Order: sequence, then C-alpha cells, then structure tokens
Amino acid sequence: MSVRFQLSELRETSWTDFAVRFAFGGAITVLAGYIAKAYGPALGGLFLAFPAIFPATETLIERTEHERELQNGGLVKMRGRLSAAINARAAIWGSLGLVCFAAFVWKLLPIWNAAGTLLAALTVWIAASVAIWRCSRWVRFALSRNHRSPDVSG
Repeated sequence: MSVRFQLSELRETSWTDFAVRFAFGGAITVLAGYIAKAYGPALGGLFLAFPAIFPATETLIERTEHERELQNGGLVKMRGRLSAAINARAAIWGSLGLVCFAAFVWKLLPIWNAAGTLLAALTVWIAASVAIWRCSRWVRFALSRNHRSPDVSG
C-alpha cells in the first residue's frame, strides 16, 4: 500500500468523524490545562504535546478502511489495520520532526526574536520530517535488496 495525498478523500469523511477528532483534541487540551494549573506549565506542556487527534484518527481510519473492505467483498484483507499502521508510522516521522522543532525553539528563542525563531523552527520541522521520511524509504529499499532470496540455480 502506498502513501499518497488525495483531496477527494475529504469528501468521504463524515462530519461525525471530524466532530470526534475535534472533541477528542479539545478534551486533551482541557486536561492539559487542568494539569498545568495544578502542577505547573512544564508538566502541563508535556500533556499538551500528546498527539490529541492521533488516537481518534487511527480508530476512524481502521473503521473506514474496514467498511471499504466489506463493500469490496473482503478482497483486501487487513486493509484497515494496514492503513492505520501506515498512519502511525507517518506520525512517528512527524513527531521526530517536532522534536527537532522543539529543540530549535528551546535553544534559539532566548537569543532570537519570537517570530523569526518560530519561522525558522517551522522550516527545521518540515526539513527534518521530509529527511526522516526519505531516509526511511531508502533504508526500506536497501533492506529489501539485501533480503532477496539467493539464486540457487547455479
């Protein structure tokens, strides 16, 4: 299964799915606010960093793909779980990019202006995420070449 971006998929997402994601994200944000008020902004920030939409998105992806599988007569086994796994892998790459973003802001915000730091950190996040994605593709390709079955013909 390949990863691709298709705007047409937005039409297939129901308003209920968007509402679930919004509500889950809002609930996590409120919880992070309560934790920050009770225990301080450092701990609250850790909970705010929780990818609030990720669990709801994974559940919705799995359900949607499972429904497609049933509509197609079950021709594609495990499509929902595979789609959710691919999304989880992409979330890992994006999270590693966000670690680069956070480190950049943490180190440079005291010496640069806020707008310049955030713009540069955004660039670092995008560059790091794309670099991680490209490296993972390269590693997967290299591993697939090394794991080919040996030629036993001669």
